[in-house]
Amino acid sequence: MPSPEPVAQTTADVLPSHIEKGSPAFLRTSLALFAGGFATFALLYCVQPMMPVLSRAYGLTAAQSSLVLSISTIMLAIGLLIFGPISDAIGRKKLMVASLVCASAFTIGTVLMPSWHGVLLMRALIGLSLSGLAAVAMTYLSEEIHPLHLGLAMGLYISGNAIGGMSGRLITGVLVDFVSWQLAVAILGSLALAAALLFWRFLPESRNFRPTRLRPRALLAGFRAHLLDAGLPWLFLEGFLLMGAFVTLFNYIGYRLLDAPYHLSQALVGLLSVVYLAGIYSSAWVGSLADRLGRRRVLKAVIMVMLGGLLLTLFSPLALVLAGMLVFTFGFFGAHSVASSWIGRRALRNKGQASALYLFSYYLGSSLAGTLGGLFWHHYGWPGVGLFIAGLLLLALLAALHLARVPALPGQFAAAQPAH
Repeated sequence: MPSPEPVAQTTADVLPSHIEKGSPAFLRTSLALFAGGFATFALLYCVQPMMPVLSRAYGLTAAQSSLVLSISTIMLAIGLLIFGPISDAIGRKKLMVASLVCASAFTIGTVLMPSWHGVLLMRALIGLSLSGLAAVAMTYLSEEIHPLHLGLAMGLYISGNAIGGMSGRLITGVLVDFVSWQLAVAILGSLALAAALLFWRFLPESRNFRPTRLRPRALLAGFRAHLLDAGLPWLFLEGFLLMGAFVTLFNYIGYRLLDAPYHLSQALVGLLSVVYLAGIYSSAWVGSLADRLGRRRVLKAVIMVMLGGLLLTLFSPLALVLAGMLVFTFGFFGAHSVASSWIGRRALRNKGQASALYLFSYYLGSSLAGTLGGLFWHHYGWPGVGLFIAGLLLLALLAALHLARVPALPGQFAAAQPAH
């Protein structure tokens, strides 16, 4: 196993304006990005536990019902390619604030739609709006946080994602057993609007942002440079495979637990979103661990953890299924924390574009794999879904093994901390 390389500490890395761990600015930044991640994932995934409810309400198959999530994630993926470069030109904070406010408003607007197609339209607009924050948050952190603490800061942001994903699923998944799905969504939209205001109030203005002009030729050159890098395309592939596996599991595990032999209630299935607590812990802990031991070594380990969790869900006892969901979630958020912070360290220029390409792949995996998994569920049940997810994770492991052999960027010298 290759040993981790030392951190690159270039002149550009060690600026007095970088936010240090333990400072008031670090606390405010972490709180704001935590709130932003919370709102983003709560709005994006609040519909996931309601897919069986929507199937009954509109007479849909599992794969058709999954479009309520997939259409949001595909529009989010497309928006990332637009808003990432825009943020490089106009700045970070104002775009992220507008993103959250618009997404919250469209979520509340969903309840006014009279048809399934109207619901899908609102969900598409929600995904497009959220891309403004998703494209910029990681870039903001990589610019403003000191490199030695970036793994921790990214992990805290992803912890907000985990709490948002958990809370969005939990609130709607439980409420929908007692109130209409429309009211459940409206409540969540209001909570997200409050989180957007908190985000606007606490996030410090950028100090290391340097605007660049929106020039198509320069944008294409930036994308080309990222795609020709020895490591970045493999990280983009990791995002596609990891997120595809994660969303597929949670899209269809509810259908399995509502069915025989479990016959759980919708509220109980919604409560299972508490497994996200494992992700809240693992994203920060694994991110910090990667800062110490190296991203190459840690990424492989957490993908293996995901495979172990998936294996447990293939057994029949409910306790093993729940344990598998917990382990799988722990591994996923740890892997995402490592891969996403690696992007910020690997991309030396046009970081907004690099983050956009990673997240484009990440949400494209959610859209394509999340819906394709419904075909496996329809034809082969949970063993088919498990086989599909296992295939994605094995490819992710192969990509991680390749990344472990990618040479570090030139111009680095030894330091106490491990690097890319």
